[in-house]
Amino acid sequence: MAESLHPVAIHHLPPFITAPGETDVLFFVMAIFVLFAVIGIGIFYFKIHALPEQMAHRGQKVQFELVAVLALLALFTHNHLFWVAGLLLAFVPLPDFSTPLVSMARSLDRLAASAEPAASAPEPTPLPEAPGPADAPPHDPPVVQQET
Repeated sequence: MAESLHPVAIHHLPPFITAPGETDVLFFVMAIFVLFAVIGIGIFYFKIHALPEQMAHRGQKVQFELVAVLALLALFTHNHLFWVAGLLLAFVPLPDFSTPLVSMARSLDRLAASAEPAASAPEPTPLPEAPGPADAPPHDPPVVQQET
C-alpha cells in the first residue's frame, strides 16, 4: 500500500527526509562520521600530548625522565603549564657531565693498572692508638638551670 503525501506538502522532498518505514541513511553516515571524528581527535590529542617525550627521547636519560614526569603531571592534572615546561625542557639540550668524568675514571684506572709498585718500599710504622671509650675518664652530664 503506497502512502500518499499530505495534500499540503510539496511534491519534491529533499533527499535527507526519509519516508516512513525506510532506513535513515544520513543518520548512519553521520553516526559513523562522529564516531571516527571523536576517535581521531582523541588520537591527535594524545599524539600532541606525547610530543615532548618523543623529542626528549633523543637526549639524555635524566632529561627524558623529567619530561616524562612533567607530561604525566599535565595529563592527570589538566594543567597546561606542566606540558609547556616539559616541551621547553625537551627543546633545551642539557650539558653532558657524565661522559668526561667516566673517560677520566677509565684513564686513571688504566694508569693505576700499568704502574708497578715500588720494589723496596718501606713498610709504614703503626701509629699509637688513641684512648678508647673504656680508657676515657667519666664526665658529668651538663647541668641545665631552670628559670622559675
